[in-house]
Amino acid sequence: MSEEIPLDAAKDVIEAAEERAEEIGQPMVVTVANSEGNLIAQHRMDDAWLASVSISRNKAYTAAALDMPTHELAEASEPGNSLYGLQTTDDNKIVIFGGGYPLENDGEVVGAVGASGGEVSQDRDVAEAAVQRWDEIAAADE
Repeated sequence: MSEEIPLDAAKDVIEAAEERAEEIGQPMVVTVANSEGNLIAQHRMDDAWLASVSISRNKAYTAAALDMPTHELAEASEPGNSLYGLQTTDDNKIVIFGGGYPLENDGEVVGAVGASGGEVSQDRDVAEAAVQRWDEIAAADE
């Protein structure tokens, strides 16, 4: 597979996330970004919050920009810790709560997914379904 996520794969990843969102009864906005955090695809499910459009995109951006899941930033960015204030950097695009995950191929970050629309645990659940689908796609192309 190429180092960039093709649009068809991004749409497949979003579909997997939406299937999970429907299972848990929580409309979401799901974003897939490339390795630089730039938008590949985004979909807003019916009745998903408008605010989740930018939040999901920023979650994907953060996961790509920092090569890590966004929930891993929470503790480090609390007052008194080493990354306190991180969310106010990079034009306020950094998200420090769960729902953003890098997408990897052969150990390299090739993109990211962000899900937003519910509680953080729901956002993580839906994004994890997207990551699982991506892993299946990447494994099939090896």
